[in-house]
Amino acid sequence: LMAVKLKLTRFGSKKHPFYRVVAANDETRRDGRPLEFLGYYNPMKDPIEVKLDADKIKEWLARGAEPTDTVRSLIKKHMA
Repeated sequence: LMAVKLKLTRFGSKKHPFYRVVAANDETRRDGRPLEFLGYYNPMKDPIEVKLDADKIKEWLARGAEPTDTVRSLIKKHMA
């Protein structure tokens, strides 16, 4: 049985990070193949740009996926 995490994978160039929010197996490396894309987070924009697919995230949480601390805070702030 694999544990699923909702986590960030890093894209973008050096010193210009851009992150995708993904559902991935717990043991998958940070930029490994995810199970599904759930949105993105761009900390370089002002204001910070976040787009999340609320329906998909709720579906994964209902299935028992565990968000990382960063993803949990993004969900709290942007899906209220």
